[in-house]
This record gives sequence, C-alpha cells and structure tokens, in this order.
Amino acid sequence: MKNVANGFKEFIMRGNAIDLAVGVIIGAAFGAVVNAIVDNLLTPLIAAIFSEPNLDSVMTFEINDAVFSIGTVLTALINLFFIALALYFCVVLPLNHLQKLRKKGVIEEPEGPSEDVLILTQIRDLLLAQNGGPALGTSSAPSTPDAPTTKPPVPPVA
Repeated sequence: MKNVANGFKEFIMRGNAIDLAVGVIIGAAFGAVVNAIVDNLLTPLIAAIFSEPNLDSVMTFEINDAVFSIGTVLTALINLFFIALALYFCVVLPLNHLQKLRKKGVIEEPEGPSEDVLILTQIRDLLLAQNGGPALGTSSAPSTPDAPTTKPPVPPVA
C-alpha cells in the first residue's frame, strides 16, 4: 500500500500532471465564455432568421416509429461553426495581435520570475534531488541557469 501511495505522490508532483490540471480548468473557463457568446449573441441570429431558437424541428420525419431529424444535425453543425467563430475572434485573434505587438517591441515581454522565486526554485530542486525526486530541471517550474548540475552531498545520518 505504501508503494501505491508513493507512486501517487510522485505522479501528482510531476509538472505535467499539474500543468494538465491547470489547462483543463482554464479550458473550462474559456469554454464558459465561448458558450456565453454563442448562446447569447450568435444563436439568437437563428431565432431572428427562422423565427425559432434552433432548427431541431426542420426536416424531421418518422419511419416505423424511428424519428429522423436532419434539423438537429444542422443545429449541431451551426453551433460548431458559431463556437469556432467566437473562439477565433475572441481568443485567437486578440492573442495573435498581442504576439505581433510583442515581436515588434511595442509591448514588452512579461518579466521572468523574481529573485526570491528563483532561489526557492533552486531550494526545491535541491530537496527533490536529495529525496530521490525527479532530476534537476525536469519539473514544471522554471529552473535557473546557475542551478547546480550535480547532487549536493547528503549529510551523514547519526
């Protein structure tokens, strides 16, 4: 049981697991924004054009108690298009514009971590190395160029 607990602890401490968790949370937040734009701005366009909130009832027919709805497929395709449209114009386009401004030097790049964060990162890397953790520089946190590349001596246990 201890091996399982240690394995889980190592898995959680890996940088990629934490990065993945952060990515999922940020993705959910972006999803909420994009869905709000689609549901409250773009989907009402369908209601304005077709006098219905969606096309689910369009081209629906039944054969031997089996219901076929081409309109539901069309609604899903239109929603996909609207989501892609909202994502492009509200996220991708502004970020690409910001990146172009940074390349031109109009907007400065964000500063790197402060000196105290760099020192704490070095301490963390040294502690991980002493405790048999991942090798230096393999964690998700930024490491410094002057971080030691060899293991520090371990003090004798009395």
